[in-house]
Formats: sequence, structure tokens, C-alpha cells
Amino acid sequence: MKKLLFFLFVSTFYFCCHAQSKDEVSITNAMVEQQKAWNSGDLDHFMQTYWRSDSLMFIGKNGPTYGWQNTLNNYKKGYPDTAAMGKLNFDIISIKRLSGLYYSVVGKWYLKRSIGNIGGAFTLLFKKINMRWVIIQDHSS
Repeated sequence: MKKLLFFLFVSTFYFCCHAQSKDEVSITNAMVEQQKAWNSGDLDHFMQTYWRSDSLMFIGKNGPTYGWQNTLNNYKKGYPDTAAMGKLNFDIISIKRLSGLYYSVVGKWYLKRSIGNIGGAFTLLFKKINMRWVIIQDHSS
């Protein structure tokens, strides 16, 4: 009986950890796709990782912006061409599971540009919606 209970415990632990790492890989892959889209100058594709909703919240230096379209418009205004966009690199510091539906991602972003390099930090809140991990809140500075 003890062996059976031990086996069930180990099996449950393995499957919980395996599911978590699968989610982390999916989130990391989404961010890699974002980086590729940015570096090819494609802001529309870059935004596919964000929740396409009026409830999306982006918090930047000017405070919060609500909505997917407003966030895209702000990106296009702030980064009107590939010189302004430069080449993006993410440095993920932590990916933390908050629940089965939510993850927090903390990291740094860097833009290498001919007009001057810039960078900052971010905290992202990912939510699993329709079997897909999307950013529902982005606080970037």
C-alpha cells in the first residue's frame, strides 16, 4: 500500500511539473515569436501575443492604455519605422505560475538602434484563453 501511495504521489508530482514546464515553453515561444516579428518590422504580427480585447491593459511611461487597438496604435506612433524599432532582445528573469490560467513574466527589454539604444524592464501577465497563452497586462518601463 505504501508503494502504491508513493507511486501515485510521484506520478502526480511529475505530471504537474510537466504541465507547468509545457506552459512555460509555450509562453517563452510566444515571446520568441514577438521578438522575431519586431525585428522584421511587423508590429501587427508582434501584437498577436497580446489579448485582442478592449480589456487589454498596457502600462508605460504615460500611464495605462486600454485595448488591443489602442496599444497597437501607440506602438506604431512610438516606433514609426525600422530605425526607431531597431532590434529587440528580451532577457527573461522569471516565469512564475500563478494558477492554472495565469503566469507572471518579469524581464528586461533592449532595443539596439542606429538612433541610440534603449531598454527597460517589464512585467507581463499571461492568461490562457482558448487554449492559447496571451498577454492581458503589460507594464513596461
